[in-house]
Amino acid sequence: MTPSTAERPEMSIEDFEELARVAPRNVKLEFVGGRLLVKHGPIDVEDFEELARKAPETVTLELINGKLRVKPVPDGDHGAIFMWLLRQCMQHRPDLDLHPEQGLVIDTYRKGRARPDGVLAPIGHFAGQGEWAVPKGVLMVAEVTSHDFDTDRRDRVEKRDGYATDGIPVYLLIDRDACALTVFSEPEGGTYKQHPSYPYGATVTLPDPVGITLETERLKDFAH
Repeated sequence: MTPSTAERPEMSIEDFEELARVAPRNVKLEFVGGRLLVKHGPIDVEDFEELARKAPETVTLELINGKLRVKPVPDGDHGAIFMWLLRQCMQHRPDLDLHPEQGLVIDTYRKGRARPDGVLAPIGHFAGQGEWAVPKGVLMVAEVTSHDFDTDRRDRVEKRDGYATDGIPVYLLIDRDACALTVFSEPEGGTYKQHPSYPYGATVTLPDPVGITLETERLKDFAH
């Protein structure tokens, strides 16, 4: 029987064993209930960056709210939704690039590291910044939810709060479970003051400084 979405492991046992093998000496990893855990408390940012750099190609790591997270491998619909968004952004704002999984330093107080599905910024903005760039100058981050047990905490709570804390003007959440888009804007005091949601098929206007209007009817084709 195929395991339910909530029961699927974050990675294969083979990837975990490879990750544990290359981990810094003072970082002890465990694989419990299909989830990657750090034994004996949080991992510091220097150890995280070393671990992320050495991780197998099939494993993408993030440091969110001080905790190690595994970014799910995207499925076909996830990739199709990102490409839809990329085309929309290129059509309306040819002066901007939508970077897939650009590493960002987020929530400075907790020294977070995130790889949003998309980061919208002026052309050439990340040149010379290295693997983990500061979010200053970023206009929007976008996340497309995955069908895994960490989506609610990761995309709808922890990343949202981290992006708001660092003042990223717009956070676009494409929620595949709800078949809806939520547009977070006006960050203030670590939260977004505005967060309207729109069902697939609606016309969605992304506020300044993005200024893009999305026609979302096409997203219904990727709702499974």
